[in-house]
Amino acid sequence: MTTAPKTDNLDLATSAQEMADSAPSGSLGHAAATSVAITLATTRDLPEARAVLDGVTPGEVRDAAIELFDKLAASAS
Repeated sequence: MTTAPKTDNLDLATSAQEMADSAPSGSLGHAAATSVAITLATTRDLPEARAVLDGVTPGEVRDAAIELFDKLAASAS
């Protein structure tokens, strides 16, 4: 019996960075995806990453980043 490989923070960071790269520079989507990519690349696990995203400012970037993070995290489960 085999199990599917677990998606880790770096895998999700790569996905977020690809989203940032495809978003228009200076857009809300670019800022949110970049925030998620950096956060995931520099934290140990999803709960830590999620906690760090609570400190992102301004609020509209934080909200968009958390929404993107939640989508990525759900796809990892």
